[in-house]
Amino acid sequence: MLGRAVDDASTGSDSDYSNSWISWFLSSKGNEYFCEVEEDYILDRFNLTGLNNEVSNYAQALDLITDNLDDDIQDELRGALDVQARLLYGLIHARWIVTARGLAKMLEKFKRVDFGRCPRVLCQSQPLLPVGLSDIPYEKSVKLYCGRCEDVYSPKSSRHGSIDGAYFGTSFPHLLFMVYPHLIPPKVGIVEPAPAPRANDADTNRRNKRIREDSEALETVGEPASTASVALKADRYRPRIYGFQLHEIAKLQRWQEAIRDRQVGRLEVLEDLS
Repeated sequence: MLGRAVDDASTGSDSDYSNSWISWFLSSKGNEYFCEVEEDYILDRFNLTGLNNEVSNYAQALDLITDNLDDDIQDELRGALDVQARLLYGLIHARWIVTARGLAKMLEKFKRVDFGRCPRVLCQSQPLLPVGLSDIPYEKSVKLYCGRCEDVYSPKSSRHGSIDGAYFGTSFPHLLFMVYPHLIPPKVGIVEPAPAPRANDADTNRRNKRIREDSEALETVGEPASTASVALKADRYRPRIYGFQLHEIAKLQRWQEAIRDRQVGRLEVLEDLS
């Protein structure tokens, strides 16, 4: 799906690039999540270390982004180069938005609510932030992270939903909150659920495994999955800074996951009784 979206958006005539390739890219429908990467950052080859191994025709793709591509390039070759240029710009973008100047630009978009608001009522329309669940291209599409409920959501628009998550990386949302701590939303109105009967780890693991197996079996015959199984399959964003999970956040998330397991246990009991 990600590859097809890139191909669909790569078409365009030479007149589309009359101002600059980056301006054309940012003004294209579906690219509203991206901010402009400063040319000085792109021209500093140190910032692009290792990207030549990720992008085919790296040198020509870079020339296209910086508007230095030879005009004699044939149209069919330019179309292929545009796909690689979009990939290269996306990977550069992921590095840029975790710099001081990049964070400041994304902060402006966050304040304008360019990424939408959390759909949960108790989050009180909290603005969202884009996040990747993987730093490797073509693995996961971009998701939207809510700093209040700490869950991730899929974009409403299919155009945005087809953006590669690697173009935003796994470090951005939490790094933004670390640099601008006043943006961290308060956890207001969250009440700890009533305790459920405790079970040892072995029993919990066996129960969760059975729920997952039951969910897979139901999906194969076209029947709706149970609420407990859907809860277990939900994606969870784990804040990381350059790949390393933060100690305090990791400890908090272990507590949160224990609470979720208790809730899943209560759901299972209620569904068995119904």
